[in-house]
Amino acid sequence: MNKIVSAISTLAATALLAGAVEAADLVIYTSQPNEDAQATVDGFKVANPGLEVEWVRDGTPKIMAKLMAEIEAGNPVADVLLIADTVTLERMKQAGQLLAYRSPEAKNLDASLYDADGHYYSTKLITTGIMYNTQAGMKPASWKDLAKPEAKGLVAMPSPLTSGAALIHAQTLTGVNGLGWDYYRQLKDNGAIAAGGNGAVLKSVASGEKAYGVVVDYLPIREKAKGAPVEFVFPEEGVSAVTEPVAILSSTKHQEAARKFIDYILSDEGQKVQLDLGYIPAHDGLGVPAGFPPREEIKVLPLNAADALKNSEQDLKSFSDIFDTAG
Repeated sequence: MNKIVSAISTLAATALLAGAVEAADLVIYTSQPNEDAQATVDGFKVANPGLEVEWVRDGTPKIMAKLMAEIEAGNPVADVLLIADTVTLERMKQAGQLLAYRSPEAKNLDASLYDADGHYYSTKLITTGIMYNTQAGMKPASWKDLAKPEAKGLVAMPSPLTSGAALIHAQTLTGVNGLGWDYYRQLKDNGAIAAGGNGAVLKSVASGEKAYGVVVDYLPIREKAKGAPVEFVFPEEGVSAVTEPVAILSSTKHQEAARKFIDYILSDEGQKVQLDLGYIPAHDGLGVPAGFPPREEIKVLPLNAADALKNSEQDLKSFSDIFDTAG
């Protein structure tokens, strides 16, 4: 009986959500954390009173699976996509699933942070660097430090098999002279563990289980501010970055509202919301959150989205061959 009641409740909730989405002036699919998504939408609604906005949140792989199933069925619900990485959106661009829109707010962005044809725009920088426990014997300054004897068996990192940011990171670092896939072989030989996502790495290093971790910037910086015994380093070679890009689906039923959302999130006002949430804004004139070094001191390593897309399958295989599909 309880199972029947639960099933009916689930169906009712789904129907209510579907009704709300159907009545909305704009539907956003996003991988932002709930708090971030709500803050972004709230800011947009203040700037655009009268527009009804609904958003659906899940991790990038799950939200993309949902969207692709809808596209396959001929009924995509979302108007706007706001997810982790440009590589996924490059794939959609090449498939003709994104609408080109040249936002006037793009003037505030470096040209490397958006698609030249206007199919997608970066909204922030989430870099991957090195965190370490304050009790660790070495203070790393370079990616190569994690392959030194002092770090043997003491390094944790997310797996590209389960983390999109980790795949972008691997694709970025393997393109750096002096690193490449040989660097990942050195990490494996030095006892580095690659498993799970960034949250697991944070927990492992903050607890002292591991001394060093490869992780996205805001997690250890936020935890340090709360008193956790961790530090975060932007290595001297530079850092990889995912940029949480935004795009309009070519199937949108609300093109005008979707364009307004793009303009808003790229505007000073929308970018300040991202800054207040603790992220480096894509707009480089707004500063950085507390705990970050000055923007000009953060060297972001280049990554070509089209090349990364083309090489993704082989890169995942290369990683798996080295780490024996751990994680």
